[in-house]
Formats: sequence, structure tokens, C-alpha cells
Amino acid sequence: MRRIGLIIAGCGLSLAVFAQKEVSIKIDTESKGPVISKHIYGHFAEHLGRCIYDGFYVGDKETKIPNTDGVRNDIVAALKELQIPNLRWPGGCFADTYHWKDGIGPKEERPTIVNRWWGDVTEDNSFGTHEFLNMCELLGTAPYLSGNVGSGTVQEFADWMQYVNNDGVSPMSDLRRENGREDAWNVKYWGVGNEAWGCGGNMTADYYANVYRQYATYMGGWTSNEGIQKIASGASSGDYDWTETLMKKIPARLIDGIALHHYSVIDWDNKGSASEFSEEQYFITMQRAYEMEELVTKHIEVMDKYDPEGKIDLVVDEWGGWYDVEEGTNPGFLFQQNTMRDAMIAGMTLNIFNNHANRVKMANLAQAVNVLQAVILTDEEKMILTPTYHVMRMYTVHHDATLMPLEINNTSYVKGDAELPAISASASEDLDGKKHLSIVNIDASQSYKIRVPFSGVKKSQISGEVLASGKIQDHNTFEIPSHVAPEEFKDFKVKEGNVELTLPPASVVVLEIQ
Repeated sequence: MRRIGLIIAGCGLSLAVFAQKEVSIKIDTESKGPVISKHIYGHFAEHLGRCIYDGFYVGDKETKIPNTDGVRNDIVAALKELQIPNLRWPGGCFADTYHWKDGIGPKEERPTIVNRWWGDVTEDNSFGTHEFLNMCELLGTAPYLSGNVGSGTVQEFADWMQYVNNDGVSPMSDLRRENGREDAWNVKYWGVGNEAWGCGGNMTADYYANVYRQYATYMGGWTSNEGIQKIASGASSGDYDWTETLMKKIPARLIDGIALHHYSVIDWDNKGSASEFSEEQYFITMQRAYEMEELVTKHIEVMDKYDPEGKIDLVVDEWGGWYDVEEGTNPGFLFQQNTMRDAMIAGMTLNIFNNHANRVKMANLAQAVNVLQAVILTDEEKMILTPTYHVMRMYTVHHDATLMPLEINNTSYVKGDAELPAISASASEDLDGKKHLSIVNIDASQSYKIRVPFSGVKKSQISGEVLASGKIQDHNTFEIPSHVAPEEFKDFKVKEGNVELTLPPASVVVLEIQ
């Protein structure tokens, strides 16, 4: 697979003179790449702030919000429109303090839990294993369970697997039936702890590798060929030593994936406002987001050394933007607005994942509802869809499609002495033979003409959508829920074997070519 690079054509021309105007994208329609797994488009629901309680889940008590078994119907409908392929739960940091047996059985008998990671709030455990897995069935999505390694035990983890997956006669499957569920849920994706280098236990890579081996042994016997995917707690951003240690010390027969976490944070000590920011702050956020290209590339290089056949997946199960919380909200709830800046993060990052689909097989945006780079925000009965939601919906065309490699004759978005590739893109062909090209222009003020060689295509065979707005700070509110929304894209033409289009500043365009 070819990787997108920054290629500056011409000789003797300064960057400022050369192509603030035009970029070309060459798609290799003959060489087929890997399938872009739909699981790259996964989501994340942690017991954090108002993601679960007062987000997904309004509970069994009387409420004016329409719901099914306590789960909001409007959220279900919105996420089904996104065709979300998987949903990670219960954490995050929360996962390594969560004891699953506290969240089963009659709700009035369940013990409470103090969420020490996120605001020290007391939760009543009314949303547990049954509620989550039944919600996944309602959503038509695959559950991705993050197991407790930091404060749990091997027995507890193994019992959870038996409880949700065993259809025979066993202590845990019998207990499940007593609690009202006859059939097993057959959960495929299992995370063995979370951020073991940090809130999951402050472990060293060597220590965690041994702990992982122990847990994995009791998850499925001798091999990983048990119909489940075992995913190790992976590195934070550029910690390549962590990945190398796990690849060296965990037998391939015991592991199916290694996680990676990376957030687009300006400064962990001064994250800045989610909606009131300068172009300089925006540019830094774009730098942090674009780091994903280097991170994925280098972690894959490490994995290739020990697994040249590519059997172990890279799973980026936490990614997104992270800013200061909204004024007047609980700082432990991580509630933030979602602007066109976040749409740029989403479009660029998903293009990177698509272009590395040979090894990146799953990813999870953090998070789904009311937390960090959420696709949905709620306020009592009100609900809005964010710019990030719209990008994820536009990109559904890439789900399980075949990657078409491409090269970009790019130019730079320049701020001061720093520069970034202005344009990112990915392309795919679906099972019906339709070709899709997603293009992102991160430049906050400059539009670009894009030329895509595509012989034999007529304008009538092309359609598209665009997400753009007047300012990078623009966002949707409960008062104006559709201020930022996709529109039909018409600014293109076919000329001399090229598709030519103009991308507005800070925009995402998805083209379909039949």
C-alpha cells in the first residue's frame, strides 16, 4: 500500500507562490488495497460524566424521554444511522475499578460504586452487563468489553466471559439465566485491562506483558482461536518501547490486537476552550491530530518486525480531541462542545486509519455521548448531533470497502514557522463497484482546487456531500441544532479526464463515483 506523502512539485518556486490554489490526487484504481474494516469506525462509552447515566441511559424511573428499557430511543436511532460497528465499555480508567458482578441481578439489590476517577460520584450500578449488552443488540453493534485487570482477578475475568458467552451448563451461565437471559451474547472483543502504564496499574511494559499472558491463558485455553479477540492494553502515543515489549514477550497464539491511545491535546496543563479558540490554537490541535500518521506508521513498523504476516491488529481504541470542560460543568465529567475543529480531527484521523487498513483493524472515538469528542450531546429531553457525528456519517461509505491507494501532490497549511499538509484523503471501492473519495482541507482560511485524474467518468456519475461552515469555531447548540450540517456538494466539474473540485476552508467532502 502506498502511503500519503507531502510532495511539493516544481523547481525554484516558494511554497507561498506555488499552490495555495491547486492540489492533485492520483488514485490507483488498478491496485487494490486491503479491506477497510468497518470496526475502524467504533465508539466508546465509559462510565464518565453523563455518557451512560443521563446520556445513553435514563433508567427505569418515569421519564418524559422516550426509551426502550431505559435506553434513549433518539440516541439509538442516531447511532444506527452511523452504523456503529462496535461499542467499547465500561472504560477507560473506570474499567479497572469495575467489578461486573456488582452490576447484575435485581437493581434494588446492587451495591453502589464511587467513581473515583471521574468526579467521585456515587453510581447505583443500575446500568450493568445485561443493560449494556442488550443495548448493543438494540443498536445492532458488536460489544467490546474492557476487563478489569488493575483491581480485578483472573477468576473474575474468566467468570465474566463464561457469564456472557457460555450457552452450556456452568455456574456463570446458570447465574445469567437466573437473571433473565437465556441465550449467551457471544461477545467477541475483549480488552485485557486499560492503560496499564497509567490508571490501569502504573505497570511497566515487562510486568504487564506477564500479567497479560496470565489473563489470556484463562480467557480461551491454548490458543486465540476461540471465536474471541484478545486485545492487549497498548501504548500511549509515541511509546514504541511498550509495543515492542508486548510483541517480543507475548506469544502470538495468545494475542489478537494491541491497543494505542492518542489524543489531540494542545497542552495537558492548559488544554484551552473547546469552542473559543484562536487559529494558532487550532493549528496546534491539527499538529497533534496529524501526529497519528507518524504514530500509526511507527507502531506498525515495530509490529512488522515480530509479526510480518500481520496477524496481530493495531487497535486505536481511544482517540479524539480533548479540551477544557465547559464553564459551570463538573470538571470530572469532561463535557465539551464540538466544533468544526473536531470535524477536521475526525476526517483527517479516519483518512489515516483507512490508509493503514492493512494493520489498523479497529478504532474507538472517545466518546459517544456527552464526553470529550462526542458525536451526540444531550440536555434532558433535547439532543443534538455534532460536526463529528456528521463526518462519521459521511464516512460510512468506507465501511468494509476495498482501499484504493492514492498519492497527493500536496501543499502546506502554514502558520508562523510551522506547516502541515493542507489536504488529506482516502479512497475506496464498495461491493457494488461505487468509488468513494473523502477529502479534508484543514486550512482555516484558504480554499483549494483539487484535481483528480479519472478517465471515462461523466459528471452525471458523480455526487457528493460537504461539511463546512463560516468559522472553525462554529458548532451546534440546543437552540440552533443544525447550524453545522452536511449539504449536497455541487462545486465540481469533469474536464479533460479530470474531476475538478473546490474545497472550502476547513471542510470535509465525500464524493461518490458510480
